[in-house]
Amino acid sequence: MAQHPPLPVVDISAFRDPAADRDAFLAGLRAAAHDVGFFLVTGHGFPAALQEEALRAAHDFFALPEERRLEIENVNSPHFRGYTRTGTEHTAGRADWREQLDIGPEREPVPTAPGDPDYLRLIGPNQWPSALPGLRGTVLRWQAEALRVGREVLRALAAALGQDEDHFDRWFDDEAAVHLKIVHYPPRPARDADQGVGAHKDYGYLALLQQDGVGGLQVRRDDGGWTDVPPVPGAFVVNIGEMLEIATGGYLKATAHRVVSPRAGVDRYSLPFFLAPRLDAVVEPLTLPPELAARARGVSDDPDNPLLAQYGANALLGWLRSHPRVAERWWPDVLARRPA
Repeated sequence: MAQHPPLPVVDISAFRDPAADRDAFLAGLRAAAHDVGFFLVTGHGFPAALQEEALRAAHDFFALPEERRLEIENVNSPHFRGYTRTGTEHTAGRADWREQLDIGPEREPVPTAPGDPDYLRLIGPNQWPSALPGLRGTVLRWQAEALRVGREVLRALAAALGQDEDHFDRWFDDEAAVHLKIVHYPPRPARDADQGVGAHKDYGYLALLQQDGVGGLQVRRDDGGWTDVPPVPGAFVVNIGEMLEIATGGYLKATAHRVVSPRAGVDRYSLPFFLAPRLDAVVEPLTLPPELAARARGVSDDPDNPLLAQYGANALLGWLRSHPRVAERWWPDVLARRPA
């Protein structure tokens, strides 16, 4: 498939370099986030050794016998944490051909009472495989670095949008609902069965992706076609989430993307990280400079994917839709209250 045009590249080190042309950097970042919604980030300072260690850990986990992976299957977790077997997560109503390990912040469950927000039940511990005792440390160190990079990109975006750099900081304290997936895409089961993960948008603020050298990520263009995102060693793919689309009235737009399953005999591994705020965060509209406000496109109106300004409610809706087996086991009361 033709690549036209390639994703913009943003060297985030210019944001903290006093010798850099700050206005030029912010203009480039703003254009990438507004025009495409996807860009590559370099200059982030994420240790290359940790990237390699995490990718090796992904290979090691998915190489475990299935029964060892199923010991921590996500159906055992009301918090949607743990292992998801191939074909049991759904995007746009169709099963995705991937298996994954979902990891969030390490926290104790929060006792809830009638009338409390349903999303509080998302808070809880991770599940870790007993066969790989070192996985926990590697993954949590990787997650901490991804959080640092993600927050720096978000602070740069705030400045590019005419806001104080710390505008979003209050929602990203120790209670932020960040989330990491460790993903394995097996070879496609048939020539025409290519949905690794179906077309979707991310519902946080930003997503950062470390991918291996196989490729398969595609971004939807304005003309409805798809552009490949070739892997760039060391770089992170960053995309705008739905919360930033709401906050900017559509000046920044969450862009649909998908992953095409690898061909026969090839496996793909990736680590997507989702920069999400506190569950109780409510997205408040930014007052954009007039020249930016004039180019805001409005928030997407998709009846199959309603955007909710309350982050916890938006996140819960996504989890329930994507993992029906977990939802049916642990959330039947919430499902019963949803409109038919």
